[in-house]
Amino acid sequence: QVQLVESGGGLVQPGGSLRLSCTASGSIFNLYTLGWYRQAPGKQREYVAAITSSSGTDYADAVKGRFTISRDKVKTEVYLQMNSLKPEDTAVYYCNAKLGARSSWGQGTQVTVSS
Repeated sequence: QVQLVESGGGLVQPGGSLRLSCTASGSIFNLYTLGWYRQAPGKQREYVAAITSSSGTDYADAVKGRFTISRDKVKTEVYLQMNSLKPEDTAVYYCNAKLGARSSWGQGTQVTVSS
C-alpha cells in the first residue's frame, strides 16, 4: 500500500499560483497512476488531473490550460502546478494513487483562493 502526504496548500489571491506536492512511500510507486482530486465545502469530491506510469496526463475541463500535473520518479513525488487560480478552485485537494484495484489517498491540503 502506498502512503501519501500532500503539502503546498494555502491562501492565494485570484489570478495567483500555487504548487501542490504529494510525497509517496512504496517500492512500486512508479507503476501507479497518480491523480489529484478536490472537495469544496458541501460538494462531492471531484477529479482534477491524473498522470500515468508512462507520464501521460489528463485534466478535468475546469482546470485544463491552468493546471499542470507532473511526477518525479526518483523522488517518488507528484505535483500540481496551479496557475490563474479562481475562487471556485477553493477546496481541499487530495492526492490519489491507483494500481488495478488498489487505491490510496492522502490526508488532503487546503487551497483557498480569495482576495
